Amino acid sequence: MLPDPLPREIAFHGVLLPTVAALFLLAMLLSWGLDRLLAGSGVYRHVWHPILLRISLFACVFAGLALTVHP
Repeated sequence: MLPDPLPREIAFHGVLLPTVAALFLLAMLLSWGLDRLLAGSGVYRHVWHPILLRISLFACVFAGLALTVHP
């Protein structure tokens, strides 16, 4: 069996944190940037429920990032 190429934990000052926690923070930053881009271009005026779009955008970004570590 092949060894796992991606780490499942990140060492942060001697504390092992799950990689998903770092991906969660990265997904928050990416979805915030996409949210600002969509808000600036006026997409939210044409959406039925903007909050639902924001949550689903975050869920898609986070799931996409998580699949890179946990396929």
